[in-house]
Amino acid sequence: MTPRMTNPALLLPEALEAALALSAAAHKGDLPPHLVELVLLRASQINGCGVCVDMHTKGAKRDGETDERLHAVAAWRDTAYFSAAECAALALAESVTRLSDRPDPVPDDVWDEATRHFDEVALASLLVTIGVINVFNRLNVATRQVAGSVPLPA
Repeated sequence: MTPRMTNPALLLPEALEAALALSAAAHKGDLPPHLVELVLLRASQINGCGVCVDMHTKGAKRDGETDERLHAVAAWRDTAYFSAAECAALALAESVTRLSDRPDPVPDDVWDEATRHFDEVALASLLVTIGVINVFNRLNVATRQVAGSVPLPA
């Protein structure tokens, strides 16, 4: 596959800086790094972003995730590999990523389960993280960026 154009985030450095600053702000919510990677991976799977699936699988491995859990992220509901908090975060990521799939995009049961596991600061961190990955997914998918073309941040 050949990209349609240079990655928009590289063409507009100020946009990349702003997105990275938003992402950095989201990390202030003290979510475990492995949980953030799982959420980023799940949203990227839903959006079909090969670049981000590749990057966040590698990031999750860096943070200690097992192949078994990573292979199961797309089917997390049907496995026993994830904690209740991880399931709540993955459900929230799916709902926020798939806003147009249902009349109530983030149903109360999904929201209520997330609030059982995360305080407001952690929820804010999750929501901003989900929003930022959806921006990157959309830029990469629209311009057909190639998986493996983005180096993993240290």
